[in-house]
Amino acid sequence: MPSDRPAADRGPQRFATTRWTLVRTAGRQDTASADRALAELCERYWYPLYAYARRRGHDADDARDVTQSFFAMLLEKGGVGRADPQRGRFRTFLLSSMQNFLAGEWRKQQAAKRGGGTNILSLDFESAEATYTREPATELDPEAIYERKWALSLLERALADLEQQYADLDKREFFIAVRGTVSGAEPSVPYPKLAESVGMSEGALRTAISRLRKRWRTRVRDLVAETVDDESEIQDELQRLISALDV
Repeated sequence: MPSDRPAADRGPQRFATTRWTLVRTAGRQDTASADRALAELCERYWYPLYAYARRRGHDADDARDVTQSFFAMLLEKGGVGRADPQRGRFRTFLLSSMQNFLAGEWRKQQAAKRGGGTNILSLDFESAEATYTREPATELDPEAIYERKWALSLLERALADLEQQYADLDKREFFIAVRGTVSGAEPSVPYPKLAESVGMSEGALRTAISRLRKRWRTRVRDLVAETVDDESEIQDELQRLISALDV
């Protein structure tokens, strides 16, 4: 009989395919699998790079063009193939590559009046700019902003994945009601009132929230595992994620 528990709650799983697996695939030029892998990497990393460009002083239009042109450069020149897990994390490689791009190729494109408006990916820059402008002012440098955006993007993805798990069990309404508690926060309304609103006893609700938090932690860990090349690095990466948020 199939289990009705979310996948993240069904016991130990095989170590996830790492981000470096995607990187290696993306580094193989002129193949459909490489295009798909690069598109997935772009999808996961483009907003932190966009926020980095904005923090570096580029306006919204320039930051959009910089981000698109940067990924176009990676695609056209096989830049991803130069990434090496022995030399550091992939997001660090991307940031260093972006810094070099801004210092060199992007200036050449601007001087030649070309490169603006490059559009290799369908990215929601309007939403990204709205998100960026809503965020409180900060004294963080662009590099710290990049790390923070990476961490927030990972947590948002974990939350979206968890919501889908509950939706698959026809429990989306319950998830929406208690999603604010996943990271350990107390509910915004008293437990008795919240329990009544979701049709549960208070004891059952507390147990359900405890399970939700466990699934949340498991999913975050799984996503962090995708960013490293060895399982022994997961704890260190989790600490880096926490440090990036604790600023």
